[in-house]
Amino acid sequence: MDGTGRCRIEFGLAAGESERTIAKEIGVSLSTVSREIRKHTYESFKGCYGRANQCVHRQDCKLTGVCGDCPAKGAPCVRCSYRNCSRFCDRVEYIDCSQRLLRTGKVCNGCPDERRCHRRKLFYVASRAQDDYRRTLSESRQGVALEPWERDYIDALVSPKIKAGQSVHHICVTNAAKLTRHERTIQRYVNYGVLSAKRGDLKRACMVRPRKSLAKEYQHKVETGCYAGRTYRDYEKFLSDHPGVGPVYMDLVIGRVGGVCLLTLHWLNAGFMVGILIPNKCAESVVAVFDRLYAELGPELFAKLFPVILTDRGTEFSYPSRIEECEDGTKRTRVFFCDPMNSNQKSQLERNHEIVREILPKGVSFDSLTQDQAYLALSHVNAYVRYAQGDKTPYDVFEFLYGKGTAAKLHIAKIDPKEVVLKPRLVGIEMK
Repeated sequence: MDGTGRCRIEFGLAAGESERTIAKEIGVSLSTVSREIRKHTYESFKGCYGRANQCVHRQDCKLTGVCGDCPAKGAPCVRCSYRNCSRFCDRVEYIDCSQRLLRTGKVCNGCPDERRCHRRKLFYVASRAQDDYRRTLSESRQGVALEPWERDYIDALVSPKIKAGQSVHHICVTNAAKLTRHERTIQRYVNYGVLSAKRGDLKRACMVRPRKSLAKEYQHKVETGCYAGRTYRDYEKFLSDHPGVGPVYMDLVIGRVGGVCLLTLHWLNAGFMVGILIPNKCAESVVAVFDRLYAELGPELFAKLFPVILTDRGTEFSYPSRIEECEDGTKRTRVFFCDPMNSNQKSQLERNHEIVREILPKGVSFDSLTQDQAYLALSHVNAYVRYAQGDKTPYDVFEFLYGKGTAAKLHIAKIDPKEVVLKPRLVGIEMK
């Protein structure tokens, strides 16, 4: 019941209305009004201080001297209990409000005899009832409603997985049959410090770091006119002319400046990503990757997997004609570029890079990283459940779209989502 309903109850009681009438006007059951009045009834001592004698004739009473130690000393006694009067006086009479109190929930709101009645009174006050309700509501939401054994069970199931780099959503999806609480509840348990995994162990909870100024190396474009006919507008036109084509986003993850880099290829329709190490940030290294993929996959599968590629305007991608064609001039794919300073045009890839960076943090050199370790890292990334994919893993969606065994040809292994680890220790990187 809200504050308006409580005010209506107080007003109805003051007007002498019955509980049934009030309940009808508010639109609730009679029992609801009765419980509300009983629960929020407050005792008042107004007018009863020092008034033990409740006889209505006490002011003109002529009975004197009936008590041996009567303080009135012959005057009409108004302080002794009504029992004394009833023992010696046949005229004793008390205000009988039992029937009326039954009608109005046993409260004294609106009683015509309130001013001359010296009994202890009961009142229903809407403002106090509303404050009491809010206080009870606030207290009921404090603390954690968990039995010790249930807390230990949730902690043993959730905390190790959070410390392994899994998010709460991923844990709840892959262990739905084992959990006894909702995903948001588990999130609150971690935030409140109920579990051994703390907020700092969560993804994105403490990700703000001071900027580091890195020396920018000299860059140059291989093909100066490489953007002509390959702009983002041309890309959108290509997609409209070829409906159903699944684009691939391409980008580079930098380790040490001037050192080994990770070329990432991201399938938009599946959220699936492949990472291939290249020795340096140059266009020739990127072209060598596509030559190798074309040789390993074959023309038919390569054309199916790479119908169109969208990338940014980095100098390492400034040789698009060689990515699009083999050395013998055979056309194998199409390459387009995002608009300048618009990485949001391939935002899904950028979000996937955030997961990759959990295993390969910024500032960590990739020089000692092997290609097998890169494949392992991306295998765990592709086994991470995605909300945008209907709580499926990118691996499963990719296999469904392109056939079983296709991911294996790209050297991505199937990982049990329950065993996902998104920490640098997965590839042997020790963080200080």
